[in-house]
Amino acid sequence: MSQQQVPTLSATTIFQRDNPSVIVVRRLFKHRSAKLGMFLLMVLIICAVFAEQIAPFDPIVPIKGEKRRAPPCIHLLGCPDDQPEHLMGIDGNTRDQFSRIIFGARLSLRIGVATVSLAIVIGALLGAIAGFVGGWLDDLIMRSMDVLQAFPGLLLAIAIVAVLGPGLINALLAIAIIEIPIFARVVRASVLSVKELEYVTASRALGASELRILFTSILPNSLTPLIVQGTLGIASAILSAAALSFLGLGAEFPTPEWGLMLGEERNSVFNAPFLVFFPGLAIMVTVLSFNLLGDGLRDVLDPRLSHGG
Repeated sequence: MSQQQVPTLSATTIFQRDNPSVIVVRRLFKHRSAKLGMFLLMVLIICAVFAEQIAPFDPIVPIKGEKRRAPPCIHLLGCPDDQPEHLMGIDGNTRDQFSRIIFGARLSLRIGVATVSLAIVIGALLGAIAGFVGGWLDDLIMRSMDVLQAFPGLLLAIAIVAVLGPGLINALLAIAIIEIPIFARVVRASVLSVKELEYVTASRALGASELRILFTSILPNSLTPLIVQGTLGIASAILSAAALSFLGLGAEFPTPEWGLMLGEERNSVFNAPFLVFFPGLAIMVTVLSFNLLGDGLRDVLDPRLSHGG
């Protein structure tokens, strides 16, 4: 009677099967909404990274000899071969709109990531301290967050920029300030639940300091809702930055920023609708990609909220 061979598992196979990060990535690639969001986001990242190679014209310098607000010109659709191709037309300052849209992707992604990163650092720190320490310090921090959230976000951002002065940097600071209470509340709620778990009690019994417990035992296990909220927050930050630029309080001329492009051509919505359609479409696609990815991450990181993707 022959002996039956028992299959052996390599260390790499066991690691890939049991590693939480691998499991999360595998689930994420099976989630329909997340896959669409990642695809759109990848296209935006490629446009941002390779903007110089993709954009056919300089996004700032006007093109000599071109007609202002000329419609899109594509050779495959009947545009004369001796005329330069402009996929999205010419704006009111004779600049190629397609090139400005491509470079706008780079600026918008920088705005979203930088703003949310600042808001996460400050908000997570405040929320962690409030949830971990408790008492009067918790009340002081969270009541301050309540005051910030009592104002409509965009109106508060406008007020902050009005005080600091118009400009992209000041707009980023204003958006970060209005995002801080969201992340503070998310982290505080997570810390309140995690700090009561048994391994935290065990760490304290072994003599670990309160600061060490907070930063090594509690915060790393409170990041799941923060990751999801951060992804959704990038979409909100990009939308708020576009709104401030549209109002003339964010990016300044001639910066290729989508909200500023909408503001410059808002009076051309009837005679040259393509000048407002394409920047608006770019904003919509960017916000949609982050929202889809955030929804997918929420379902993957918390299976109790999963509804089948």
